[in-house]
Amino acid sequence: MAENTGEVKMTPTLGLTGLTMNAMALIAPGAFLWLTFFIQATTGTTGPAMWLGIFVALLLCLATAVAYAELSKLYPGPGSSYFFAEQSFLNHEKAWKYARLSKFIVGWGSHLYYWIYPGVMVGVTGIFVGYVVGTLWPSSMSASNPGPVFMGLVAILFSLGVAYIAYRGVNGSTGVNIAINVIQISALIVFSVMALGYRMNHPPGSVAWQFDSTSGEAYPYEFATTSQTVNGTATDVITRDANMVPQPKLDASGKPVPYHIDYTYYDSTGAFMSHPSAKSVIAPHKWGWVFVQATVAILILVGFESCTALGGEAKNAKRDIPKAVILSLLIQGAFCYLFEYFATCYFLNSGYTMASAAGSAAPIGDMMIMTGDALFGQGHGRTFMLIEAVTVFLALIGTTLSCLNTGARVTYAMGKDNEVPEHFGMLHEKNLSPHRAIWTLAIISCFIGIIAVSMAFGDAGAPQDAAIQALPHGLFSSFGYSTHDKMAALPNSLLTITLASNFGTFILYCLSCVICMVAYHNHPNFSMLKHFLIPLFGVLANLGCMAFYLIGPFMGYGTAKEPLIAIGIAAVWAIYGGIYFMRSSKVAGRSTLVTSRT
Repeated sequence: MAENTGEVKMTPTLGLTGLTMNAMALIAPGAFLWLTFFIQATTGTTGPAMWLGIFVALLLCLATAVAYAELSKLYPGPGSSYFFAEQSFLNHEKAWKYARLSKFIVGWGSHLYYWIYPGVMVGVTGIFVGYVVGTLWPSSMSASNPGPVFMGLVAILFSLGVAYIAYRGVNGSTGVNIAINVIQISALIVFSVMALGYRMNHPPGSVAWQFDSTSGEAYPYEFATTSQTVNGTATDVITRDANMVPQPKLDASGKPVPYHIDYTYYDSTGAFMSHPSAKSVIAPHKWGWVFVQATVAILILVGFESCTALGGEAKNAKRDIPKAVILSLLIQGAFCYLFEYFATCYFLNSGYTMASAAGSAAPIGDMMIMTGDALFGQGHGRTFMLIEAVTVFLALIGTTLSCLNTGARVTYAMGKDNEVPEHFGMLHEKNLSPHRAIWTLAIISCFIGIIAVSMAFGDAGAPQDAAIQALPHGLFSSFGYSTHDKMAALPNSLLTITLASNFGTFILYCLSCVICMVAYHNHPNFSMLKHFLIPLFGVLANLGCMAFYLIGPFMGYGTAKEPLIAIGIAAVWAIYGGIYFMRSSKVAGRSTLVTSRT
C-alpha cells in the first residue's frame, strides 16, 4: 500500500445518480427483506405489528432525512454528521466554543452504528449462505438451522472480500451499486407479486401447500405422524422416508389427504400464526408491539444519510446530496419496503406461519419455494428461490460495501482532525480510499459477525429438540447447538447485535436533528417547518425508541434480554469514549472548548 507524505485529496466524480445509488445500496430491500424478516419474527409476540412498525420507523427516518438534507445544503463536505456538528456550532454566534466537543460526541456516537452495522451484515450473510448450502446439500447442512462455525467462516471471508472492493476506490463501488440496485428491486417485486397472488388464489379451505423445514420443500398433502418419546415426552413426529421426505397422511382409500389452508390468527397456545385479512397486516394490534418492531425495523431503513459522507467525491455536493438523501429513502423505504413487507406478511398462512418464520434462517427463501412450487409446479420452487438468492447475495455485497465506505469515511474525517489516531486520516495514494479505516473496520466486522451468528437461534428462535437432533452432525453443521431449553434461556446474539447497532443509529439520528436546529437557528434561510418542527419530531421519535429499549422489557413487550444488553454495550462505548477524549486531549495539550473560530 503505497502512501504519500504529502496530502492526497479525494476526486469529485459522483453525480446525483451515483450518490443516490450508493445510499440505495445501503438501504437494500433485496437483502433486508430476506434477512431481517427472520430477526423481526423472533421478537417475541410482536409479529402481528411488523408492517406498521416499519411505517413508524420510516416516519422517523424521513424526519431525520430532512435534517440531513438541509445540513448538506449548508455544509457539503466529507464526514456526514461529524462534519455537520463542527460547522453548525462554529457558525453559531453563541455556541461556537462547543464545536470540538459536539463533533466528537457525534463522531464517537456514530461509530456505535457505523462500526457494528457492517458486522451485522456479514453475520446475516453467513446465515444466508448457510441456508443456501443447506438447501443444495441437506445431508451436510440444515437450511433452517445452519452451523455457527460455518456461518462464522463465511462472515470472515465476506468481510475481507467486500473490504477489498471498498479499498479499490469509490468509483468501482458505485458501478457495482447501480447494477445491484436494479437487479434486487426487480427480483423482489416479482416475488412480492407472486406472494400476493398466492394469498388471493388460496382462500380459506382451499387445497394449498405446507412447508417442511427439514426437507426444505413444500408439499400439497397432510403429513403423516407417529407418536415418539422426545426428552421423556410423548410427541407427534412427522413420518419420513430415508431421504427425510415427509410421508403423506392417507385416507380410507389409500390416497394422500390434500392440505387445506386457513388463516388462523392465533393457535391454541396463543402464538401468532397469520393475518386473517389485509386490514390485520397494517393494524397496530398493540402499540407496544409497534414500537418493538420499529426498534428492529430501523436496521432496514438506515443508509439514506450515507451519501452525505461522500461530499468530498461529489461533483455538485450542495445540489445533489440533499436530493439523494430524500430520493433514496422514498424509493427504497416508502415504495419497496412497504409493498414487499405487506405482501410477505399477507402471505402467512397455516402452511407457513410466523412461528415457522421464527424458526427458519431465511423465511423469505421458504416463501419463495412455496410460491414457486404453486406457480411452476412442485420442485421448481427451489430453483426459483436459488435464482432470487443470487440477487440477494448481490444486494448483500452492495449494502455491506456502502456501509464500509460510509463508516470508513467518518473515521477518516475524525482521523484528519486527530480525534482518533491520525493514521486513520490517510488516503491511499493510488485508489484515493481511506484504506486504513476500511481494513480496520473489516477486521472489526469479522469479530462482530462471528458473535452475531454464535447464538443466532437463541431465545425465541430456539429450535425444538427434535429439530436439533435431526441436524447433520459435524463441526460445521451442528457444533453450537445444545437443547431447546438451554438455547431459549440465552439471548439471541443476532438480535442483540442488531439492537446495539440500532441504538447507535437512534443516537446519531437524534443528534443530527439537534444539529440541524442549531445550524439554522437565527439563519437567514430558517424555516419553522424544515428547521424546527420536523427535526423536533425526529428528536422525540428517536428518544422514544431509545427509551423503549428500557421500558419495553418491563412492560412485557417483546424479549427482555437483548435490548438491555444493547443498552449496556452503548453505555460501555460512551464511558470509553469519555475516557479516550479526556486522555487524548491531555496528551495533545488540546482544550475541550474551542478558543478561536478560525
